[in-house]
Amino acid sequence: MEYQRYIDWIDDKIIYDSRRVILAFLVLTLVFGAGLSNISTSAGTSQFATGLEEEQALEDINREFSPTFETDTGSTQLIQKENNVLSKPAMLRMLEAQKRVQDHPDMRVTSTSSAAAIVAQTLDPSATTLDQQIDAIERAPASEIDRAVRRADESSPRFSSIVSQDFNRGDASASASIGVISHEVPAGLSSGSGQGGSSPLTAIQKQAEFQVDSAAGGSITVFGSGIVADEFGSVITDSLLIVVPAAVLFIFLFLSIAYRDPVDLALGLFALLMAIVWTFGFTGIAGIPFSQMLIAVPPLLLAVGIDFGIHAVNRYREELVLGRGVDESMRTTTDQLLVAFFIVTGTTVIGFLANFTSALEPIREFGVVAGVGIVFTFLIFGIFLPAAKVEIDRLRERYPIPTLSETPLGSEDSALGSVLRVGVTIGDAAPALVLVVLLVGSAGAGVYAQEIDTTFSQEDFLPPEDTPAFLEELPEPFAPGEYTVSAQLNYLEDKFATTQSSETTVYVEGPMQRDTALEEIYRAGDDPPDSFAESDGRAESTSIVTVIQSYAQQDPEFRRLVDRNDQNDNGVPDQNLELIYDELFASPAGDRAENYMTAERRSARVVYTVEADAEQNEITEDTRTVADRFRMTATATGNTVVFKAVSDLILESAITSLAVALIGSAIFLMVIYRVFEGYATLGIVNVLPVAVTVTMVAASMRFLAIPFNAITATILAITIGLGVDYSVHVTHRFADERAEHDLRTALDRTVRGTGGALLGSMLTTVSGIGVLALALFPALGQFGILTGLSITFAFLASLLVLPPALVLWDALINEDRRLASLFGIGPKQKATQAPTVGGPDE
Repeated sequence: MEYQRYIDWIDDKIIYDSRRVILAFLVLTLVFGAGLSNISTSAGTSQFATGLEEEQALEDINREFSPTFETDTGSTQLIQKENNVLSKPAMLRMLEAQKRVQDHPDMRVTSTSSAAAIVAQTLDPSATTLDQQIDAIERAPASEIDRAVRRADESSPRFSSIVSQDFNRGDASASASIGVISHEVPAGLSSGSGQGGSSPLTAIQKQAEFQVDSAAGGSITVFGSGIVADEFGSVITDSLLIVVPAAVLFIFLFLSIAYRDPVDLALGLFALLMAIVWTFGFTGIAGIPFSQMLIAVPPLLLAVGIDFGIHAVNRYREELVLGRGVDESMRTTTDQLLVAFFIVTGTTVIGFLANFTSALEPIREFGVVAGVGIVFTFLIFGIFLPAAKVEIDRLRERYPIPTLSETPLGSEDSALGSVLRVGVTIGDAAPALVLVVLLVGSAGAGVYAQEIDTTFSQEDFLPPEDTPAFLEELPEPFAPGEYTVSAQLNYLEDKFATTQSSETTVYVEGPMQRDTALEEIYRAGDDPPDSFAESDGRAESTSIVTVIQSYAQQDPEFRRLVDRNDQNDNGVPDQNLELIYDELFASPAGDRAENYMTAERRSARVVYTVEADAEQNEITEDTRTVADRFRMTATATGNTVVFKAVSDLILESAITSLAVALIGSAIFLMVIYRVFEGYATLGIVNVLPVAVTVTMVAASMRFLAIPFNAITATILAITIGLGVDYSVHVTHRFADERAEHDLRTALDRTVRGTGGALLGSMLTTVSGIGVLALALFPALGQFGILTGLSITFAFLASLLVLPPALVLWDALINEDRRLASLFGIGPKQKATQAPTVGGPDE
């Protein structure tokens, strides 16, 4: 066909200009290698929320309800754990720790608070400084301190929220408490939800650890967003230091078995290294930051690169053992494999680029980088490796370079060859029946997979609370660092009633000076939904309304102003709101009012308390329900709502990318097989084992309780990309063999030759990608497990589903088998006439 002249041109370059080809690829490696120095990193959950309506509302809140000067405020938590944190010595340790941090100028402390400080001021209301509070505690006897603790619990609403839930009022004891230190830091600290990236608080909180340790003797732990951000970033480096060497070790082991020749092994490994350098050099040049998701790209490149390398060498050896020379063997190899590699590359790139339909930027970036990487892998293993192999074997002919093995995997007389033929034997006996059983089972797996959970949380990006013991035994520099964030988050959730997830927010935009504005905010809390905490039939909340009511109780003159403008006597003014706002913002309560309404009266926020055991989905739906009660523009937001919006997008992205990848791959394969082989229906046959693989992977996710999250959401589209890789090799090889042999011989030669290479590729890539399970955050480990399963299922499907499908396709094309024989009933005719490859379509 017309395309053959292009293949012949590439063949000539590989065989006759091999040195120029090698030099050109080495120069490009140096160019892309220079781009590695430009790679930046991006970590955490905030990168996934960009562009969402809920996230934009949260950003607006952080911008509008923060001080308008050039600095932001950040906070550090001091988590104290002792037998009784409310004892005199324990409270002195907390106050001393606060003082050490406050006295350090680099800490930029603006305020401090703690249960110990509240107790100290209960003992001595004039003790406003830490020094005075320390004196108050030191002077008081233990019995008086216990009484002060009980009075503090009665008089201070904040007290119960910063002592652990096991607080015993009678004994005046608790096992944990939280101190809070506020800092003045460079502007832009809190711009959205989630964590990640470099935080201005990181250096402050790292330095605070030293100050606190010296004051508290290890009983107090420093915690905050800076610590979280630091762990988000360092977990990438530590994961790579563990995963990459382990992957190299396994790959080296299995490639040694597959190649059985040190020179071929070195060439294959060098080609893999080139593919990784090209890909990540491209990301540096393109300015794409390296995120947690991109950690999965090197193993994916290794998966396809290993497959290409083993197929190239194995197919070349098949020709060599027939007594053909280097040039003729390589021309035959590249004639066949360049087409197969091109088909695999096209479908794999479609599978990866299907992620570009996602609304989440990190997933789109992953699709682009993986797609570009696969193209690079095709060029390196389709052109560079054959050219280098030709040059090496020519040198072997002239010099005494040892050759340990030139035998292909799955030779005719090997035990492996017999095992690989199982699918042919079963499929040839009753192809239609076997195929129907397999497809019905696959459909059942798809139905079972419908209940896969979908989640998104910062825990997906954090290392586990307990690092496995075998990882802790690794020598430097592979040993992981000490991670505390997960343990601290779990501890806070278990010990304290009030956590980050106990609040949700509605962002309200509109003319707040309109008479009905405050009534609208107030009435939205009537008849609260189930997940909202309630008091006297109303949702517990804080807003500009509660600030007005609170200040009215403190100031009689302001209370009279509110009463005069409250027409329905419910404590909420409903006229002359501009005057009320002016008085409120000019009062001592003005600073607090600015936290809930902007000075220009154009937006407000309402913070609702939710039940501690409420689920993310329930909180989100209920917050949106309350937001819909407003006539002004109201948006449900807050970290819980943003994370739920992201998880919804993840599921939507997974379904969309799956549909795009399946349809795109099917169309591409039909077109390409029509062009190369003359039979578009071969493309449909090629997709069948891929569809089986996808449903099996999805069912495995439910069975293993692995949810769709920011990383595993890409797995179905990737399964298509990698699954097509395996089935294309079998289908394309079968088409070539069928042009020259009868059906049984063509299938037999296909599964022995290509199946042997597929087995070596499967074992190598599953072990190489499986090491992702060693990564220090759960989502990546789950991704490694699922990718390994997808490759295993793809291999099995290509040898069990594809042979009967090809037998059935061949029978329908040639019309030389009775319908009954396709179901294993009655005699069957042997297909001896090959279809005309490249002939008219059916």
